Amino acid sequence: MKGLIIKKMIVCALVTLLVVACKQERQINVDQLVNNYALVTIPAPDLTGITDNGKEVLRLYRQAADEVDAIYWEQYFGDKQALLDSLEKPAEKLYAEINYGPWDRINGAPFLLNFNPRPARAHFYPQDMTKEEFKSWKNPDKNSPYTLIRRAEDGSLQPIWYHDAYANHIAAIEGYLQRAADVTIKPSVRQYLLKMIEGLKTDNYHESNKAWLEMNDSKMDLVIGPIEPVDDHLFGIKASYGAYVLLKNLQRTEQLNALSARISEYQKMLPGDPAYHHFIPGSQSNIFSCNVLYCSGYTNAGYKVIGINFPYDAQVQKEFGTRTIIFDNIIHEKFNRTVFPVGQSLLADTYLPHVDANAFYWLIVFREIAKGLGVKETINGRGTVAQALGNEALVIEKAKSNVIGAYLCAQEAETNRIPALFGKEEVLTTFVVNIIRSVRFGTADPTGQANILVYNYLLKNNAVLWDTNGHYTINYDKTWMALEKLGADLIRIQALSDLDEAKEYLQHYGVADLKNHTDSRILECAGVPVDIRFEYK
Repeated sequence: MKGLIIKKMIVCALVTLLVVACKQERQINVDQLVNNYALVTIPAPDLTGITDNGKEVLRLYRQAADEVDAIYWEQYFGDKQALLDSLEKPAEKLYAEINYGPWDRINGAPFLLNFNPRPARAHFYPQDMTKEEFKSWKNPDKNSPYTLIRRAEDGSLQPIWYHDAYANHIAAIEGYLQRAADVTIKPSVRQYLLKMIEGLKTDNYHESNKAWLEMNDSKMDLVIGPIEPVDDHLFGIKASYGAYVLLKNLQRTEQLNALSARISEYQKMLPGDPAYHHFIPGSQSNIFSCNVLYCSGYTNAGYKVIGINFPYDAQVQKEFGTRTIIFDNIIHEKFNRTVFPVGQSLLADTYLPHVDANAFYWLIVFREIAKGLGVKETINGRGTVAQALGNEALVIEKAKSNVIGAYLCAQEAETNRIPALFGKEEVLTTFVVNIIRSVRFGTADPTGQANILVYNYLLKNNAVLWDTNGHYTINYDKTWMALEKLGADLIRIQALSDLDEAKEYLQHYGVADLKNHTDSRILECAGVPVDIRFEYK
């Protein structure tokens, strides 16, 4: 402890110098950038109880995921091999692989010379296309999440479906999934894989999403395909390819699935005007606890998520529900390597006992549950929230899920309805630390923007304060009120989908300031990584 105090004193003494330095143009140290991501080894899984057929299915899943990785490079950057071959320094190659291109996922800026800032359109649209040209173009396929927009020979715009644009890779994925369908002994797995093959061929995933939600009896899971519009910063429409290969924790899944029967109850517990969250979640919602065995595509790019709630499609959520998957091994690594060290470095000592690993786990559980709650369809005839809010939709949704997840988790802890020993103060403290940690993700994508929005809201409402000793203090009453008010605001913005209001909200709360840079410099000096990266055994 004495050594930790001395380190804090030294770090705080350096803050002023570091803040000044951050304003000056500095040479990019790519080796330091790589160190922002702690290397985590994903060990070979314990396949006790998995048949030889099941092991072969897992192998085929991983091969399919590798093809997804190749598609994602094309979507996000272009020619992967040409980029890597042009780099001589090992650190530059490694950081390009971490970021899937020459742009830092934390700030969106190029970390390699001779590259412009990251294009908002990625490789989804022509580089010379204007927003006005797209909006005036009369073609219904342009708004599909699964089309690229390209120039025809005459210079006009034309849509190209993903299954045509990436035909070779799609064919390879279909082959692996077909072999897995032939090998598996689980009828539900075979049904899902065959429906996914059809979805990949047609870019229609309604039936495969349904089959995935019905696949409850397998020890393994595969999430694959174009999933979320995380990289389309122009319109927030086009979906990026990603994949997860997962192994279920059966005992913990049984524990978590007890929450599935309460999804409708959680919907009624949401803050704000009930008229803004009349959505009724589908009855097939379920919750899995899994270890990540492998991930690829956008799911492997930059910082790693610790839970998912899919399908993203609002219509499927309404008809059938969602599946929440909690990544046990990633949560464990993130807490030990980033969350708790951030608390040690930035919290006043009195709050450290309340930074709790179990509270962190359940915060993630409820955050992912919250993604399936709230409102999916606007209440004023503007279509789905995703359609109406466009590029701002994902930021608002991620912020809402974070806030509502903490709001529900705190209530469950206070009423002792969570099978773990922690209380409301542990939930609120751990939530605040996780938000402070996640601000380091920057504003380069919707996840980072959402974290900064929540962080700034807490600061501006005096829920968290920066004391004279250079640490954060937490006002628990104001933090609770901030969660309730911000959660209600975000749900209302989604329900009404007033794009101007959404943009104004983001402009007010979603901007990083000098305080963010100060935190980052302190944590950098203390050797706390921003996030983790994977190697597989």
